[in-house]
Amino acid sequence: MEENNFIPSDNTSANVGAQTAAPVQTAITQTATQQAITPAQETKFCKHCGGKIPADAVLCTLCGRQVEQLNGSQAQPQIVINNTNENINTNANINGGAVGRVRNKWVALVLCIFFGIIGGHKFYEGKVGMGILYIFTLGLFGIGVFVDFISILFKPVHYYV
Repeated sequence: MEENNFIPSDNTSANVGAQTAAPVQTAITQTATQQAITPAQETKFCKHCGGKIPADAVLCTLCGRQVEQLNGSQAQPQIVINNTNENINTNANINGGAVGRVRNKWVALVLCIFFGIIGGHKFYEGKVGMGILYIFTLGLFGIGVFVDFISILFKPVHYYV
């Protein structure tokens, strides 16, 4: 006959279920452990859960964690990468990629201040179409002259147009 270690503390159903489930689960675990290991087999202890497992086991039969390294594991092969990528830039840009003519910031700024309403700075930059538009609209009604003044102010001293 089995002993029942049931100690009633409360009459709640959750507490009763938890207390009766613990001995049953322990008995099942002990039975599974006894069935997995027969007395004729050599045994060792799992370093994670402390349970008895077969001596040749790589994974613990109780907790499922790896106990020791796999026997067939060899060192990883060394990978050699020979990168023979010899790209040579064949660009023929002599002036550093800038296209057009060099213009001076200060000349364009003075032209914008004194002749901006008739597009003097636009003619200096070689933008004849915009210069004619500035003549007929009086510098895009003054707004274009103001925007061009700010943009010319922040350009480098020598810029390309």
